[in-house]
Amino acid sequence: MLWHELTIHTTEEAVEAISNFLHEAGAGGVSIEESGSLNKKRESPYGEWYDQPLNDIPEGRAEIKGYFSEEVDIESVLEEVKNRTTELATFEIDTGNPTFSSRLVDEEEWATAWKAYYKPLKVSDKLTIKPLWEEYEAAEGEHVIELDPGMAFGTGTHPTTALCLRALESIVKGGEDVIDVGTGSGILSIGAIKLGAKRVLALDLDPVAVRSAQENVVLNGLADEITVKESDLLSVLTPGADGQSGEIGVELPVQIVVANILAEVILMFTNDVYAALRPGGLYLASGIYKDKEQAVRDGLTAAGLTIRDVHREEEWLAFIAEKVV
Repeated sequence: MLWHELTIHTTEEAVEAISNFLHEAGAGGVSIEESGSLNKKRESPYGEWYDQPLNDIPEGRAEIKGYFSEEVDIESVLEEVKNRTTELATFEIDTGNPTFSSRLVDEEEWATAWKAYYKPLKVSDKLTIKPLWEEYEAAEGEHVIELDPGMAFGTGTHPTTALCLRALESIVKGGEDVIDVGTGSGILSIGAIKLGAKRVLALDLDPVAVRSAQENVVLNGLADEITVKESDLLSVLTPGADGQSGEIGVELPVQIVVANILAEVILMFTNDVYAALRPGGLYLASGIYKDKEQAVRDGLTAAGLTIRDVHREEEWLAFIAEKVV
């Protein structure tokens, strides 16, 4: 089977937004490759010495590829993605004069080859992410997240996902109810339970993400602890929607809300987060590029939340904010 491969060269800052555009346009898979500069931090648990870059992508740039079936009108998709990418300037997201190209490729070129590069990844003292097809023996006290990302959603390799998992480890003490907004692959929800949370409500507006999260929840044997829904946070909080605690798996208000999404989206529902949290509850907001730090800080404060900590990884950061009453 042949597929259209749509390639966009852009900035790391724009990666998550443009990737989402490709999913919404019907991509059967999305791959992301960021700069392989020697200035990038790399894992070296065995003292590895790097003297060559991983790739020739310039610092701060990224290459995104979306794959569409041969029957798709790729010119229409290309036009749609171009227009939506141009609109990102409205949200002050620097796309860096992106370039676009497309070609036909054989399915084998993309559908399985990427798996060879996805290995178990230790993201914190307690959490390791393991792809379904890899063997891994966990050490004592180590929690393993089994994942089949389906080429679409968070694998833990992106700085924001690893950053968010480490921040999550710092705030989960045990027994909490958690809401995960924009769950993607479900990786943060699974991580929360592995760290000791009692129950998690995982939300996403993308039905493909919902299916991916549900599959990964079952893969980890956590279907009784994690409820996955196609919804936004406001709908869950609205009486008469899906807001009954028996249907959503958690008791509102909750102790922790986590969101690893774009800064612009985070700013859209800070008041909803405040309403969803118990007094003393914590909001972990991640996926924030460095140039949006002050805007998100101001938005969280305006909603009545108090910044307690900031975690950083490369060009990205995560806020931990508290509902103080």
